[in-house]
Amino acid sequence: MILRYSRPEMANLFSDEARFSRWLTVELAVARIQVREKIIPRSAGTEMIAAGEKLAKTVFRGAAAERSVAEISKLEEDLRHDVLAFTTFVAEKIGPSGRYFHFGLTSTDVVDTAMALGLLDAGVLLSKTLARVVADLKRLAVAHRSLVSIGRTHGMHAEPSVFGLKFLGFYEEMRRNEDRLRAALERNRFGKLSGAVGANVHFAPETEVKVLKSLGLRREPVSTQTLPRDRLAELFTVIGIIGASIERIVTEIRHLSRSEVSEVREGFSKLQKGSSAMPHKRNPVASENLTGCARLLRSYVVPALEDVALWHERDISHSSVERVIIPDAFILADYSLDRLSKVLSGLVVNKDRILENLRASGGVPLSGHVLLALVKAGAVREEAYRWVQRASHLALDGKGKFIDLLLADAEISRFLPRSEIKEILSEKRIVTAAARIYRDVLG
Repeated sequence: MILRYSRPEMANLFSDEARFSRWLTVELAVARIQVREKIIPRSAGTEMIAAGEKLAKTVFRGAAAERSVAEISKLEEDLRHDVLAFTTFVAEKIGPSGRYFHFGLTSTDVVDTAMALGLLDAGVLLSKTLARVVADLKRLAVAHRSLVSIGRTHGMHAEPSVFGLKFLGFYEEMRRNEDRLRAALERNRFGKLSGAVGANVHFAPETEVKVLKSLGLRREPVSTQTLPRDRLAELFTVIGIIGASIERIVTEIRHLSRSEVSEVREGFSKLQKGSSAMPHKRNPVASENLTGCARLLRSYVVPALEDVALWHERDISHSSVERVIIPDAFILADYSLDRLSKVLSGLVVNKDRILENLRASGGVPLSGHVLLALVKAGAVREEAYRWVQRASHLALDGKGKFIDLLLADAEISRFLPRSEIKEILSEKRIVTAAARIYRDVLG
């Protein structure tokens, strides 16, 4: 992912030094169990582990990390194999006992198990960023729980609603995304050390379980040379859904920001400029940016699904895909959620304009409430529909106020007294109804 859309803490998890550090973590976890199980000689194994632990603190950290990565990259140019370049580098640094480094393992044992560790670390960060968005949405929902606004369907005025319900709905959706992400990450808490075709020839399943447990992972029940990719496909689908949810929120913000609506706008800093040519502009650029980011997040789902079907016990058609989409998806999702949180934190809600837009309808959007009241009072529905429609259209055409037209209609007056019509058009009913939704969601 380009630097512009990367936050350092997440991007660092996908650096070469972080990747090699995770590989070394897996290798050393295997070696410790191998010594304990007497798979490799205790003396040489202990020496190797001590040297490896020292390397973990030196060669892949700080200034030395850049040199180490460069050395491994140079080895890879000759060996044409990244894991062999890594194991050769480490074994040479360890010395004679390094002959037991990577003992009984195939490359993917290390790569896929380390990948699981990286996914879980990235998942922790992503979950924290998502939690901030959830908190922002809850705050906006609570702050505007009594603000009546016009609802819109098909882009047209519909029944009035409560402005905070927009954010309450987004809050619930993002909470579902929290649940989805948590579940998908848990289904990726699996590693494998089952060898070249997954038959556990060099590692008994019991030994595999011990190593993976020490890493905080579970054993893949049936693997090939790789972990099954349906697990990753599920995770990427969740990230795609998170992207869709982000776009849903910012699309609403963009529509409400339009000059003709002007009910919200993104925060605008003192030195910020909206246009090189038009000084008056305050464009919803962050929301537009996030719309584009969401498209990318969804685009990673298809290649992840296509990676599920590998040939026989393994091919590497998935490898190039995952080298790109795993870091890109997590880095971009983290960036997007962080930027969304900033949009929501700085969102300016124009209450006066919201009420102005509500009043501009003159109560006409409550026509359905009047219709139901007439039917309940004994009117034939089709006849009542025509009466209310007639008053509504006259009001919309500027030929009177809706309430006056209703009160002046003899047919309507036969069923509804003046006091009931006024009660039907009262905004208090809308707030009271919405309060029940708030109680269900927030308690």
